[in-house]
Amino acid sequence: MVAANISSGQASTYDSGEGIRIFQGLHPDVALIQELNYGTNSDADMTSFVTTAFGANYTHYREPGLQIPNGIVSRYPIEASGHWTDPSVSNRGFAWAKIQVPGTHPLWAVSVHLLTSGAANRKTEATALVGELNKVVQAGDYIVIGGDFNTDNRTEECITTFAEVVSTSGPYPVDQQNNDFTSGPRSRPYDWVLPSPNL
Repeated sequence: MVAANISSGQASTYDSGEGIRIFQGLHPDVALIQELNYGTNSDADMTSFVTTAFGANYTHYREPGLQIPNGIVSRYPIEASGHWTDPSVSNRGFAWAKIQVPGTHPLWAVSVHLLTSGAANRKTEATALVGELNKVVQAGDYIVIGGDFNTDNRTEECITTFAEVVSTSGPYPVDQQNNDFTSGPRSRPYDWVLPSPNL
């Protein structure tokens, strides 16, 4: 599973191909994607994007009609999908998919792109998302929340809130310089993939 806010340019699209090549190299089973714009954003263009970046056997969901939508791509069948409203911003929401993974319980995958405007807003967003998950997730179901959280540190209140439904503790992935931060200047832990403890 990967989270990916790897669109290119000011238009926040995957048109130029850098993000596509990263997906091709990683071969993820499930991708939680931010700023999911490609071509004209038509169903045909999205299918072309998914087929090129992942493979013809993958399925996807993309938030409709939003400026920088979130989306989910899965190697496993998507049973249901949709998006929940982000109470703090109107140009994207919380994209979710109920995925039929092997076994008896589904995976609830959620792709998010939290605000940069402050920890209080991110706490509000996390509270709303946890509330939505608590309405639908059954005992034994798996959860993964992933995306660009824009967090300043690993102890922000939004992370504490997410810890109600997913594991937020380390170890955290690091690069060749042993740096676990993912912001542009590599000074903050922006990007996360948080699985539920049973996952």
